[in-house]
Amino acid sequence: MNKTRTLATALASTLLLFLGSCASQKTLMQYQEEVRALREERTQLKKENRDLRAQNEANEKALTEASMKPSAPAPTPDNPELDALGIDYGNRGGNFVISIPAEVTFASGKADLTKKGQEALKAVAKVLVNDHKAGRYWIEGHTDTDPIKKSSWDSNRDLSVARAMAVLRYLVEDCNVPDEQCVVAGHGQYEPVAGNDSAGKAKNRRVEIVVHKG
Repeated sequence: MNKTRTLATALASTLLLFLGSCASQKTLMQYQEEVRALREERTQLKKENRDLRAQNEANEKALTEASMKPSAPAPTPDNPELDALGIDYGNRGGNFVISIPAEVTFASGKADLTKKGQEALKAVAKVLVNDHKAGRYWIEGHTDTDPIKKSSWDSNRDLSVARAMAVLRYLVEDCNVPDEQCVVAGHGQYEPVAGNDSAGKAKNRRVEIVVHKG
């Protein structure tokens, strides 16, 4: 009887050890499976993080390039009054430019404003005061390449400066354009807008008012 009881106890212990071993093995396999799943999840998260960083860098680069790219200037509205007087106007290099042909403002070789020139400058002054009130007005005289022969000017540059000064005085004294917002320059024949053949010379003889942003 004792032997039988001892054998049963031994068998029960062996069975318990076997069952315990099976349970431990199953738990280990579950743990390993969970670890593998977590590693795969971490790998996927790292990849998604890299992709997001790359997309973010691309977006930042696109925004930087967009902010550096100059916006297209707004179209210049028509001005029938300037058109009727033969005055050209428009945007150039980011500035608004009014170009007055010398034939409108001065007699040949002269720096005294004609009556038509005074009318033209009154129209120009309205544009400056109404549409570009805070601007800086660069009044720039230009001539063709014909040398000075019959007038009292020593050079084309002298003539261009004198004409720019005549325009300045009229705008300030008769049209209430602020003197402190004006700059005068005389370029002579050195900044032509056309060739100096017979057709191009007339285009080169001009006074331009270049409006710089204040």
